[in-house]
Amino acid sequence: MNHRHLIAILRGITPSETIPVCEQLIAAGVTMIEVPLNSPDALISIERAAEHLGGDAMIGAGTVLSVADVQAVASAGGTFVVSPDTNDQVIGETRRRNLLSYPGVFTPSDAFSAIRAGATGLKFFPAEVLGPKGIKAMRAVLPPELPVYAVGGANPDNFHEYFAAGCTGFGLGTFLYKPGVTASEVGDRAQKAVAAYDIGSTA
Repeated sequence: MNHRHLIAILRGITPSETIPVCEQLIAAGVTMIEVPLNSPDALISIERAAEHLGGDAMIGAGTVLSVADVQAVASAGGTFVVSPDTNDQVIGETRRRNLLSYPGVFTPSDAFSAIRAGATGLKFFPAEVLGPKGIKAMRAVLPPELPVYAVGGANPDNFHEYFAAGCTGFGLGTFLYKPGVTASEVGDRAQKAVAAYDIGSTA
C-alpha cells in the first residue's frame, strides 16, 4: 500500500471516536494515523483501529517513551512508533519487532544517533522552532533517501516552505484533530491537507 507522507496525530481521541475519525481520514487520503499514548485508553483505540482499518491504513502510536510502550503498541497491532525524542532503546525495540520507527530529532547529533539505531524516518520536532532554514541545513548532511517529517507548526499554508527545505512529509496534530472536533470536520481538514500535500509533493 502506498501512503502519502502525512501522519494524522489524534492526541486526546477516545476509543468511541477512533473508528469514525479514522474512516474520515482514510476517505480523504490520509492513511498514516497515530494515536499518542497519552490519549485516553490509547491502546484500545489502536487495537480497534488496527483490527477494523488495518487493511486501509497504517495505525501507530505516538509519545512512545519506553521499551515497554513499544511492546504494548506491538501487542495492540500497531505498525509504527513515533517518539518526541531520540531514544536508542525505543528505536531498537521498535525495529526488533518489525515496526517502523519515527523518532523526534532537533539536532544533527539527534538525527545521526537515530539513524545509527535504525530509525525508518526522522521527525523534526518542534519544526516551528527549527524552521525551514534549520531543517534545510540539517537535511544537507542526512541520507537523501531517508524520509523526514516536519511536526509542530506545519500546516497546509506552509507545506511549500518545508518541501523546499527538503521535508518528505508532515505530522498534523491540532490542525486535523483536537477533542471536541467532529469526525466530519476532521475529514474536511484532511481534504485540505491532502490537496496542499499533493500540490507541494509534485512541484
